[in-house]
Amino acid sequence: MLVQVKDLHKEYAHGGRAIHVLRGIDMDVDEGEMLSIEGASGVGKSTLLHVLGALDRATSGSISFDGRELTRMSQSELAHFRGRHIGFVFQAHHLLPEFTALENVMLPALIQRVSMAEARRRAEELLTLVGLEERMTHRPGQLSGGEQQRVALCRALVMKPRLLLADEPTGNLDSKTGDGIHDLFFDMNASTGITILIATHNRELASRMPRQLHMVDGRIEVRQPILDHGVEQVGGLS
Repeated sequence: MLVQVKDLHKEYAHGGRAIHVLRGIDMDVDEGEMLSIEGASGVGKSTLLHVLGALDRATSGSISFDGRELTRMSQSELAHFRGRHIGFVFQAHHLLPEFTALENVMLPALIQRVSMAEARRRAEELLTLVGLEERMTHRPGQLSGGEQQRVALCRALVMKPRLLLADEPTGNLDSKTGDGIHDLFFDMNASTGITILIATHNRELASRMPRQLHMVDGRIEVRQPILDHGVEQVGGLS
């Protein structure tokens, strides 16, 4: 088991009252698994990914990553852990416009004090793998939306993380380009064994995942197709 989440809650204070975003999340994620969390906007998918990825702290509950309890780590410990073990892909690419594709991919490795030569080798290998070997010296403004998202995916993978968290990774792309990014996730999982968790409101993308979770009002339900009857069954995680 790579990730175990128990009774996870997240609240925000707003206007003198508490806003409950996550309401007792329980979930397990196996090493090498691919799964989706599908649900309408505003149900807490992004908040859950931010808490799982140590970008934000839970109000209460437990997150265990390969036996290490993230909720007990200091901010500096979380930052180091996040940089080494977790990769992120967001709907917006968040590429630095003044840097080339190659430099954008190298940056997380350099921040983690990987040598310049090794960071470059990893970045070139990843960009070649996603078909951007001729675009490495181009800046983000010279790349299409799909190319920018492929660069963002390479950047997320350059530190060889064990968990990749993707938040609406194809939300800004047309369907054909989005399908290509979807395929890349499967290719990366098959070739590297990386665990991938995708949050999306795209039912088509969610349905392609081997395991599908459905999120409603800060809670998670299992959504599984029943092929004999052509309908879906939704049940709680008990």
